[in-house]
Amino acid sequence: MRFPCPGMPAPIQPGDPEQVRDLFDRIAPAYDRLNDLLSLGLHRIWKRQAVAWLAPRPGERLLDLCCGTGDLALLLAEKVRPGGLVLGLDAAAAPLERARQRARCQPWLPVEFRQGDAAATGLAEGWADGAVMAYGLRNLPDPAEGLRELRRLLRSGGRAAVLDFNRPADAQGTAAAFQRFYLRRLVVPLARQAGLEDQYAYLERSLERFPTGAEQQELAHAAGFSQARHRLLAGGQMGLLELIA
Repeated sequence: MRFPCPGMPAPIQPGDPEQVRDLFDRIAPAYDRLNDLLSLGLHRIWKRQAVAWLAPRPGERLLDLCCGTGDLALLLAEKVRPGGLVLGLDAAAAPLERARQRARCQPWLPVEFRQGDAAATGLAEGWADGAVMAYGLRNLPDPAEGLRELRRLLRSGGRAAVLDFNRPADAQGTAAAFQRFYLRRLVVPLARQAGLEDQYAYLERSLERFPTGAEQQELAHAAGFSQARHRLLAGGQMGLLELIA
């Protein structure tokens, strides 16, 4: 077991709401730039795959849970015009402010951003026709609770797309080994240059407690979803959980 050196901050604990919220407040100014750099821009393709599964239509009400800086919510808002609405929720204030700044540059888009808990939104049951959650489920205190809230929010037959890192089932396999190399040798060193080493070192720790794809499917069925399929992206490094209420 490794202990922090005296005078050094303790590592960010996955699932701790306050620490995770502070993490995203801290990285918000660099988040979009680092996403593009660390994924070589591929995160935009993965998000579009999530949108393609959702198949949004004009007039629908959609949710973006753990919306961050709002890029996915704005993409969805283009699809629900006219007459629709996209509501983005996030627990951290700094990413939401950046999302609102982006929305102000496109005032014709039907999108709103609010601060809130993805596992306890306070919205009415069946409020949404569809929902997305990108890189958020892994950061919730209890992913099962997050999936239950997601199911409660969807009307019967509504779709949801949950995009995140994939936790390989074989911890000693090639996909897991490449993931460790990517996180330790590429992600953390680049984040260090931006003064965000601790925040991005958290990624690997958060994956240690994250359900595998098969486990996510089981949790989704237990939450009341009629269909759940976890699809691998990027050679097994990412996963898209496709859900039907």
